Order: sequence, then C-alpha cells, then structure tokens
Amino acid sequence: QVQLVESGGGLVQPGGSLRLSCAASGRTFSSYAMGWFRQAPGKEREFVAAISWSGESTYYADSVKGRFTISRDHAKNTVFLQIQSLKPEDTALYYCAQGAQGGTDWYSLEEYDSWGQGTQVTVSS
Repeated sequence: QVQLVESGGGLVQPGGSLRLSCAASGRTFSSYAMGWFRQAPGKEREFVAAISWSGESTYYADSVKGRFTISRDHAKNTVFLQIQSLKPEDTALYYCAQGAQGGTDWYSLEEYDSWGQGTQVTVSS
C-alpha cells in the first residue's frame, strides 16, 4: 500500500519561501512519476508541478513557472517542491501524488493513483 506524507507547509509572508517534502513508501519510488497539486478553499484541485520517474523531465503550471522547483531524491524516497516569491494566491492545501503505471499526461489528476493528506501553505502578511 502506497503511503505519501507531506511536510513543510506553514504561514509565510508574501515574497517568502518554503520547501515542501513528500516521503513515499509502499512501492518502488524510482519507478513512478511524482506530482504536486494544490487546492484553495472553494476551488478545484489544480496541477502545480510534476517530475518524471528518472527526474530528467519536469513540468510546471504556468502560474508557478520560475518560482517553484520540483526535485526528487531516490535515496530518500522523497520528492520536494521548493517554492519562492510566494504570493497570497499561492495559499492552498498542497498535495503530493504518485503517478499511475503507464501514465503520460502528468498535468492531469487522473494520471495519479495515490495521494497524500496535504500540507497547508498560507501566504499572508
């Protein structure tokens, strides 16, 4: 059974930075793409970033390009999301997800079959 545990969220001022982590267990971490999504109150869950199983390919939503960086550490079975220049509109519950076997469209929620419980990011002065 796959388990994904996010950490690193918190309250930060506009312009600040955070590093989110997602520790994975239950299946071979290095074989699966990983993604980050977020959901703000009253809004649908949206794609933020993804990284291929090898780490060679990364994907970003237009709204976070240049500010967010996704990476993975196979030795630690962990995926990271470094977020900088935070804006109030980045406030959301951030979810880690693991891609399904054979998936290709890492921008789509439907391509992921395991989800964490989320970590809250609040950007406010």
